[in-house]
Amino acid sequence: MPLPEPHITRYQRWLRDTRGLSFDRYDALWRWSVDDLPAFWASIWDYFGLQSPTPRTAVLEHPAMPGARWFPGAQLNYAQHLLSHADASHAAGHPAIVFADEALLARGELRQISWPELRRQVAACAAAFQAMGVQRGDRICAVLPNVPQTIVVFLACASLGAIWSVCSPDMGPVAVLDRFRQIEPKLLVACDGYRYAGQAHDRRALLQQLLAELPSVRHAVLWRNLGLEVDLSAPGRQAHDLDTLLAQDRAFEPVPVPFDHPLWVVYSSGTTGLPKPIVHGHGGVMIEALKMSALHNNIGPSAVDGDRFHWYSSTGWIMWNSQVGVLLGGTTICIFDGSPAGPQGATDWSTLWRFAGLARCSFFGAGAAFYASCLKAGVEPQAVADLSALRAVGSTGSPLSEDCYRWIWDKLPKVDGQDIWLAPISGGTDFAGAFVGGLITLPVIEGEMQCRCLGASVEAWSEPDAHGVGRPLVDEVGELVCTKPMPSMPLYFWGDADGKRYHDSYFDMYPGVWRHGDWIKITPRGGAIIYGRSDATINRHGIRMGTAELYRAVEALPEVLDSLVVDLEYLGRESWMPLFVTLRDGVTLDAALTQRIKQVIREALSARHVPNDVYQVAAIPRTLSGKKMELPVKKLLMGAAADSVLKRDAMANADSVDWFVALAQQRAQAGG
Repeated sequence: MPLPEPHITRYQRWLRDTRGLSFDRYDALWRWSVDDLPAFWASIWDYFGLQSPTPRTAVLEHPAMPGARWFPGAQLNYAQHLLSHADASHAAGHPAIVFADEALLARGELRQISWPELRRQVAACAAAFQAMGVQRGDRICAVLPNVPQTIVVFLACASLGAIWSVCSPDMGPVAVLDRFRQIEPKLLVACDGYRYAGQAHDRRALLQQLLAELPSVRHAVLWRNLGLEVDLSAPGRQAHDLDTLLAQDRAFEPVPVPFDHPLWVVYSSGTTGLPKPIVHGHGGVMIEALKMSALHNNIGPSAVDGDRFHWYSSTGWIMWNSQVGVLLGGTTICIFDGSPAGPQGATDWSTLWRFAGLARCSFFGAGAAFYASCLKAGVEPQAVADLSALRAVGSTGSPLSEDCYRWIWDKLPKVDGQDIWLAPISGGTDFAGAFVGGLITLPVIEGEMQCRCLGASVEAWSEPDAHGVGRPLVDEVGELVCTKPMPSMPLYFWGDADGKRYHDSYFDMYPGVWRHGDWIKITPRGGAIIYGRSDATINRHGIRMGTAELYRAVEALPEVLDSLVVDLEYLGRESWMPLFVTLRDGVTLDAALTQRIKQVIREALSARHVPNDVYQVAAIPRTLSGKKMELPVKKLLMGAAADSVLKRDAMANADSVDWFVALAQQRAQAGG
């Protein structure tokens, strides 16, 4: 069976026929897309058939960062557009969602939700929430795993014009409360527990703690994932059962909202303070997701192209949002809830491949660390699963090594006699999209992402000069910047009334230019290589975490006076995250205390936050103003000379650096 015509080819033919625009190569198309932002984004609106009951007054108003305003006057609704595909896809026999968890997969079973059933459940849930008094702009928070019910609740929230926020149930109470306290939810939807690696995890104590410390919650909706009993009612708060709500038949139509009406709050943690509560809008998320899915990931409507899309994720990662966004194009999504390595005690890295074969996935995506684990474990995907439907593989979260490129091409099926298309992407929670990604019509080079994405004015810049301006670099490593606005960039940070925190997060280094916090090299071919974080933010398997959260947990221990953590990413190798602690007089870091430190991090935050190693040091390096010197320590441990990354006369405790210099030398000598 021949492959469908690439979506980028269809789009370019549409541009020629409707706009009179022809481009002989991708670089010319990309340059037009960033040089004429209004024309490009208007073409995306029209190509994907977005509808508004009211006319827009412009495509881009105030084209500055921050502050750009997109499609003023237009109205739409994320859920309304998504569910508009129901009739065509259902008529063609394609479900909306294909699902398995560990137990279902072990039995070789799948569950499917049809498009009409998805629409019915969303309407029932939205009508129930409306009856509870949820109004436009109210916050609905959830602690739920990667299951169809979570998608239904999210779409019901969007239908109402309420604002969604979700945490994974494996997150600890500190991490969840640090997020949800900031946005004061009216309604909380949560599960009694979750299953992972063959074990059931009771989370009823977490729910009680959340409700005790979130006084704004007036309604608590319980999903009995484990079948446990728990009473979430209290004076001033009503309790409800999610399955009961979804079983009802109630009519509800999504309400149109302005293009920039808030859709959700996601969180990207920095090195100080609470996690950043990032607000994205309905329209910006929709238009970026449609562009990315079809034009860059080459995913089409299941009713036309037969595509089935999977990207392994938890609800705590922006890739969960991105996977749900694929439904906007009428594509079936295949979701898996559980461990990618099989039951507890096992390292069965063939688990997801068996799911992909059973679900007949055409596009399979995962974090780069997953492919590295498969390579090391000697997995033979085609020996455990029928992957004949697979025609593309995606990767993100961290740099994908050249060894993994070769493993994927060697171990996965050929497509039309060629190596399977490998499409790594790099983007972020911050703007719910991708800056660099794939294109099926371009060659794939080992270790390199194929192109800068359409509409993303991405460059590698040198260090800023005295005026805060960087020099664009080609074939040199520099700061990843975006020089022009994109529709999916944050509307604002919740509670950031004067916009200072938003500004300082992205625009402090280069005024008016988005600095993303990654090191990137733009190759002469127009491709890109990402070299990891350029700041002190932790990036564990694609999930960015703030060091401030970890410090609060560790320094609550009576033995710990101070701490510092860094995450060292290496191109093509596993990252290494060491934690350094100073202890009270007379206390020594032994195995028991090390285990306690790791356990408190795991319980308060998550297993992803647990460091690889813990070291006792005499003092944590600090600036004269008292700031922990995370980035200089990180650069030291990655091989930079001390004099190039710090000024001792600007430190409060210059002698503290000597220990870290010695550790860096030891690691260099040992090949670390």
